[in-house]
Amino acid sequence: MEKYFNLKENNTDVKTEIIAGITTFMTMAYILIVNPSILSAAGMDSGAVFTATALSAVIATLIMGLYAKLPFAQAPGMGLNAFFAFTIVKTMGYSYQFALTAVLLEGIIFIFLTLFNVREAIVDSIPENIKKGISVGIGLLIALIGLEGAGIVTHPDGGGTIVALGNIISGPGLLAIIGILVTSILLSKNVKGALFIGMLATALIGIPMGITEMPTKLFSMPPSIKSSFFTFEWHNIFSFDMVIVLFTLLFMDMFDTIGTLVGVATKAKMLDKDGKVPNIKKALFADAIGTTLGACIGTSTVSTFVESASGVAEGGRTGLTAVSTAVMFFLALFLSPIFSVITPAVTASALVLVGLFMIEPIKEIELNDYTEAIPAFLTIIMMPFSYSISDGIVFGIISYIVLKVCSGKYKDISITTIIIGIIFILKFLI
Repeated sequence: MEKYFNLKENNTDVKTEIIAGITTFMTMAYILIVNPSILSAAGMDSGAVFTATALSAVIATLIMGLYAKLPFAQAPGMGLNAFFAFTIVKTMGYSYQFALTAVLLEGIIFIFLTLFNVREAIVDSIPENIKKGISVGIGLLIALIGLEGAGIVTHPDGGGTIVALGNIISGPGLLAIIGILVTSILLSKNVKGALFIGMLATALIGIPMGITEMPTKLFSMPPSIKSSFFTFEWHNIFSFDMVIVLFTLLFMDMFDTIGTLVGVATKAKMLDKDGKVPNIKKALFADAIGTTLGACIGTSTVSTFVESASGVAEGGRTGLTAVSTAVMFFLALFLSPIFSVITPAVTASALVLVGLFMIEPIKEIELNDYTEAIPAFLTIIMMPFSYSISDGIVFGIISYIVLKVCSGKYKDISITTIIIGIIFILKFLI
């Protein structure tokens, strides 16, 4: 493992990488429960989706770890699964087979875009200060996800337009507060694996509080994927609706994945001297292949998870972290009762404090040049406010182009950045 993953060169070791991988898994294990719940609304069998979710995460994350050798985990993405179920199926009226066909086509297109370096060129064209802003924005977003999941932050209107403080004197909110404090103390004492230990401690504390429960059994066989395996529908693939669906899936997945890769790599100081993510082409292949195979076995688009930041915060720096996460997803197929104790109240402590770690690059943003500072700032604030990594990048890139042109600094803008800006505008117009 030392030779294959270059552990010493990356200032890490096997123990650190494995703990980092398990930490990443624990913060994103909710997808094993949430994804089947969402896709079942589209008429899919929730048991089959559970198995497909775990398998697609195993495959894509193994490719990321063994091929790209990066510490990022992948699974069917949130937002993308909601678009699958509630827009394509519920609103547009198509079958889930049509939606799976769209996901398959998306994955194939991504494979070709990656093969011809189109996605890599997009990553490289993101200005340096916006890359740092992406890391900060992801930090705020991931902290918000943790607070909302635990009920510390709520939306009383039900539509997300009003934000209020939830119940923090009892229930999940109180447990999450306790978990944040316990983990903070561990971090302040420089305890190795503080995030992982903090989540375990929070889960145990939650038992006498009646919030988490010890599982009644340990093992269970994974449900069959027969009902969703290779269930494609081809007769509508040349419709205008398919074009709209494909464009939306491509846009959402491309910039969510790119944003996550750039943001987490920036925080981990993994960018090379030219500001590029190492092995980015191989990393992009991982989600393209994961999406393609995921569609074949019956799940929505696979993307890189922002929760990968939790593993990086624990010291994960190589593909061994991703491999460890993939192993945990495989075990989850057979040990799902155990992982039922990993509730949002348990993971909140890790997510909130990872948010702190992720904002570190804000110190390096050029704040004296407003053509650099304003786009970075818009990138930062729009990610949590719009609940979207890709929308944060949109605001950052478009404002960057406008400010540079209007201030006479148009030579700072690359052709690729201009093309991306035009695509962003088209996205909103369409």
